[in-house]
Amino acid sequence: MTNLIDNMAAEIKPAPGSSSEKYSSTRKPVLLSKLEGCNDDVNAAVIIPGEDGVISVSDDRSVRVWLKRDSGQYWPSICHYMASGATAVCFNRETRLLFVGMENGSLSEFCLSEDYNGMTHSRDYTGVHMGRVAALLYVPKNRWLFSCGRDKCFAVHCAVTGRLLGRHQLQAWCLTLKYDVESRHVFVGDYSGQIAMLKVDPPLDSVSNCAITLVTTLKGHTGSVRCLAWDAGERLLFSGSFDHSVIVWDIGGRKGTAYELQGHLKVVAALCYASAAKQLISGGEDSTLFFWNMAVKRKETPEWQESDVCQGCGLPFFWNFKAVLEGGVGRMGLRRQHHCRRCGRALCDACSPARAPVPEMGFQFEVRLCKPCHGEVVSPPSGSGTGQQAEQTNGEPYHTGVSTVRWASQQQQPQMAVSHDSHHSIVCMDLDEARGRLLTVGHDRLLKLWDVSSILVPVSH
Repeated sequence: MTNLIDNMAAEIKPAPGSSSEKYSSTRKPVLLSKLEGCNDDVNAAVIIPGEDGVISVSDDRSVRVWLKRDSGQYWPSICHYMASGATAVCFNRETRLLFVGMENGSLSEFCLSEDYNGMTHSRDYTGVHMGRVAALLYVPKNRWLFSCGRDKCFAVHCAVTGRLLGRHQLQAWCLTLKYDVESRHVFVGDYSGQIAMLKVDPPLDSVSNCAITLVTTLKGHTGSVRCLAWDAGERLLFSGSFDHSVIVWDIGGRKGTAYELQGHLKVVAALCYASAAKQLISGGEDSTLFFWNMAVKRKETPEWQESDVCQGCGLPFFWNFKAVLEGGVGRMGLRRQHHCRRCGRALCDACSPARAPVPEMGFQFEVRLCKPCHGEVVSPPSGSGTGQQAEQTNGEPYHTGVSTVRWASQQQQPQMAVSHDSHHSIVCMDLDEARGRLLTVGHDRLLKLWDVSSILVPVSH
């Protein structure tokens, strides 16, 4: 096997159309290393916390432990082959326990040596899943191992005895999971676009099982939920989806509040939350990395209103045949229903001609807006003179005036998000916030290690 590892010092360039004034040349992700050599798709990888090491699992059945050598390059110190394709991985540094999920539904537990140059097989968890294991999560406090897979099953195991403590059947393939230790709530994202919120209560004695109950189901995505992240401080759940969006769920507020972060042009495949910096990092199949500032206040995404007539001009939509015929020839025409992304009103195309970003609602690219909302979003404060000049120059006050939008973008303080091009379609990510290291895994079978310490600056309280 040939391993080609390049020690890099290249910077990621901001993605086209992004505003990066806040991030100077010293505040960009810097590519430190590329790890190559996997013969098949890499399904997951994690950084060894506090160490110059990475653990990866692949469809070629390999589990690799990569360590940084004196030369500055990363080489595999361990290359172990499983009985089936390795699809999920979880590592705990304190115990050095390594858990690997496989394509055939089995789970295996290993213990890594102190120098990370050897691994000892501890046990197998068999007969738990009937399909591909999608995600694993170890809970040190209870010494539990959570797993979920394409058999639509979520399971809890005892990492001390290996005993199955309970399982819960869902309605679709399980793809990802997160856990809140304080409330004992598990969040499982599935292929249907829903997130099951489960409560896991510990066994009453050594022979009983965990009580797993469904608390609620979070519905908001129109595509499968591919990744989750959790903010334990604010009790916020972040979900990334096949529908290109990230939804922020306010679990702690208990009011059902949710808002969207729209910036990716393809599937959102990975999320990491930096708690000290209060930033959410999202990676997608569009090769883009977004750093979302979660310390700023954002507005909730409005519910889309439904109406048989345009809520701007009052003219009927094309399916409202009675109103169209009663209105006469002057009112006839095929008017499709659209929605303003800021207020949620149902409008015809003529009443929602404007396009502009709405960063406070998570829309980093231009979206459809009604005329009043467009005026509020792009116009500078009254008396500045910039708005009048831009309107006269553009000639069409309700269409996007480039100079006005740029003025508004430059005046936004603080910046709500910034994007960078990772130069590979991202499958998964892992973050070591303490050391400022971000790991990205791509469809190109490459693992890239980035220095993001200049971006993840801790927020002072």
